[in-house]
Amino acid sequence: MNHPPLSRVTRSIRALCSAAFGALLAATAPSASAHDYPTADRVIYVQDCMKQHPGHHYEMLNKCSCVLDKLASEVSFDDFTTMSTATNANSMGGERGNSIRDSEAMQAEIKRFRSLQTAAKKSCFIDVDAK
Repeated sequence: MNHPPLSRVTRSIRALCSAAFGALLAATAPSASAHDYPTADRVIYVQDCMKQHPGHHYEMLNKCSCVLDKLASEVSFDDFTTMSTATNANSMGGERGNSIRDSEAMQAEIKRFRSLQTAAKKSCFIDVDAK
């Protein structure tokens, strides 16, 4: 099948559309690369999220991955580790948990982490009110 050669104008329009499409994709892609989290830690977070929010496997895999991507765009991995560790340790009983519960700085980090998680879950269509 012979196709007529493309005119210079048609080639220019195609190149412009291709460039515009590429720019649009770059602008709308999540900025998870803003803070690089280790793969193993990503997997652990997503698996825990999927346990907390049961549903169809692939749907929740994508939603929980979305949540972590949103968090990664907001906080560095070091801050994420500090906040998530404090949040988990906050529920420990006894003296070990008291050191977290008695620290105003840690309580502020826990509150910030929970707020970031809630916003990320809502934006990734995870029902935060259901449990």
